[in-house]
Order: sequence, then C-alpha cells, then structure tokens
Amino acid sequence: MGENNLKIINLSEVEAKEISWLWYPFIPYGKLTIIQGDPGEGKTTLVLNIAAVLSKGQGLDGYMKPKEPLNIIYQTAEDGLADTVKPRLEKAQADCNHIFVIDETDESLSMLDERIEQAILEKNAKLMILDPIQAYLGAKMDMNRANEARDMTKHLGQVAERTGCAIVLIGHTNKNAGGKVAYRGMGSIDFFAVARSVLLVGRVKGQENRRAMIQIKNNLAERGHAKSFVLTDGVFSWEGDYVITEDELIGGFAPKSGKQEEAKDLLVSLRSVGKEAAVSQIQEKSKEKGISWRTMELVKKELEIKSKKVNNAWYWILDSKYF
Repeated sequence: MGENNLKIINLSEVEAKEISWLWYPFIPYGKLTIIQGDPGEGKTTLVLNIAAVLSKGQGLDGYMKPKEPLNIIYQTAEDGLADTVKPRLEKAQADCNHIFVIDETDESLSMLDERIEQAILEKNAKLMILDPIQAYLGAKMDMNRANEARDMTKHLGQVAERTGCAIVLIGHTNKNAGGKVAYRGMGSIDFFAVARSVLLVGRVKGQENRRAMIQIKNNLAERGHAKSFVLTDGVFSWEGDYVITEDELIGGFAPKSGKQEEAKDLLVSLRSVGKEAAVSQIQEKSKEKGISWRTMELVKKELEIKSKKVNNAWYWILDSKYF
C-alpha cells in the first residue's frame, strides 16, 4: 500500500468564530455568493453600484456598513474596461482608486488561478467579483460536470476562507422556466451547492424600470427580505424592501399588492375604533388574515405611522394623514 494520507481533525482544537458580513444577510465575508438572473436584467448594474458605494466607505442600507473605503477586485469578461466598466463606475460615483482588475492581457484568468489569491492579499481586497461565472472556468473545464464544478468552486471557497474576502460570482440563469430556482443557474447544481448565499435578480413584470433582488439560499442566517432598485435612463436608485415572491419574479407574473392593501384596510378598521392600537392586537389581527408581520411593517413605514411605549406595551398611533 502507498503512503497513508489520512488526516484527522479534533474539533476541540478548532477555534470557533462568528460569521462576519459585508452586507447582512446577503454577502458574507470569507465565503462565496452567487448573484444570478437572466441577461440584461440588472445583475451587473447592482454589483457595480455595490462596488461604487463600498469604494467610498458607504453602503446601500444600514446593513452594509463598511468602516472605511474598501478595496475591490472586479473581473469582467463581457465588458470593456475603458469604454464600459470605467464609465459605469464613474456614473455610479465610485472612487476608482479602490477598484482593481487583474491584467489578463497575456493570460486569461480562471477560478483555479493563483493570481486571484495573490491579488486579494496584495490589495487587501474585501470584495472580489467574477462576472460571469462561465468566463472563469478555464478552457478545459465542463461546468455541467458535477465533479469538475465542485472542485473548482471548493478551491475558490477556500481562497475566500483563507483571505476573509467576500467573493461574488455573477451567473446567467437558463430558460428552464418550469424548473426549481436552484436549477435555473447555468451549469452544474454544484455551483449553487457550494455558495453560502444565492441572490436572484430580475425585472418586475409590468414595471419596466424596476428590478427586484430575492435571496433564494442562505446557509449562514435567515433569508433576507426581498429588495428593489430602479434603473431610469441608466441611473441606479436603491429602494430597499419590496414585496414579491420567487415565482412572481421568475415566472414574470406581476407582483400581488393584495396583502399590502389588506394590511392598510386592517389598520383603517382599527383606526375606526381608536387613534391608537396595541402592537399585540395588530399582530393577532394580521395573523388571522394571513398577513405577514413584514408586510405590516412595510405598510407602517409607507403610511408614516409612529410608535409609542406605554407601561411596557408598544402602540401604533393611527392618526396618520393617510387615514
């Protein structure tokens, strides 16, 4: 028999550590994240704008909170740096002093390339983007073969783990509209399996300029609420929480606003009883009607309803100008 390569790890010797987040709960540090969607639906625009705000030490919302401007490596095989990527970053008001690209003039980059880890370490990059996945597989790799896909993504995941960098892969979805969300990503399901977070981006039916982002996988925390952004003449505007389901986004169905309308009707009915309603009562009534608490909170925000605490109980003040 050959040399025994068995290695055993005793978990008592492993130091436990908490997950840290670039953007909670969507993009973890030290892990792989996939952002997928149909071509032209806003994936790259979203990622470029994330890179832009992070390059200035800012965030899209209160859960993306860099303490300082972050260094970012952005690799793209689909767009020219000078005529497309740089102008789009400038339009997003990025600080390009913090955004870097590995030069592929002499040799194309692949996920197994040692230059990825070298560049992350040299630039102390906190975010690396590969756009799209299939462009960085290497000439001989078949992304539909599970063992090859697993080995490649496992390697890249280990790079993320060692460096603490958040690595984001951009993927195009296929046209298998009837299949499960997980299987609509291009290539082997192993890409989806290795990623700790998977985000789906798409156009909202009936709203030409609106895009939605839904988290369809999260191994590290509860899934985040759906988000929305608007593209008007190429200008990106982040809007935050949005009510839409995976089926509505993937199937091209117009999102149902019915639950939000039901939530408003519920508050109107409570307003007819008094100008204040206990949160416990609102929760009970909304549960009876099958309205999620998240939807109630969205309507509360929309209607600019204030809260107050009386004797350890919270109340919503229903004297909003909208009633």
